[in-house]
Amino acid sequence: MFKVSEPITTPPAAFASQLQQKVYETFAACGIPFERVDTDPGLTMEDCQHIDAKIGVHIVKTIFLCNRQQTAFYLYVTTDDKPFVTRDFCAALGIPRVSFAPADKLWELTGVHVGATTLLSAILPQSAPIRLVMDRRVAQAPWYACTDGTATCFVKIRTEDLLSKYIPASGHEISVID
Repeated sequence: MFKVSEPITTPPAAFASQLQQKVYETFAACGIPFERVDTDPGLTMEDCQHIDAKIGVHIVKTIFLCNRQQTAFYLYVTTDDKPFVTRDFCAALGIPRVSFAPADKLWELTGVHVGATTLLSAILPQSAPIRLVMDRRVAQAPWYACTDGTATCFVKIRTEDLLSKYIPASGHEISVID
């Protein structure tokens, strides 16, 4: 049985990573209320369904991409049910073909391992070269739920707080595409 805690409105007692600590510090500094659930490692779509049921909203899908030369990087957030089509993504941004970025670049630029990819990593200084991209359906949803940088803790915040407080605090801008 997949373990999911009841929703919690305080940060973890101990942080598993620099990113996780920075996420909760930024929530506090920006006045962003949140709910989180502690879980077994949430790595599959079935795991996310258990988390969705407890947190009351669908977890977003976050994809880390790069160009062939690994000189341009993208964090793309979309709905859990939307298939990723490279051609459509590239056309929407007017960029050459992209593919999934390697795990070592994910760690280097976002401070997370595969399975914990999150837009919240934009708060880290090393994420500066990454372009943030969000599907319009996610941007228009009232709630946003994702990992907090670990595969064992998922947070829910208002999408408006993410876009108007958290992302600006990171120094990034975000492109919204269809």
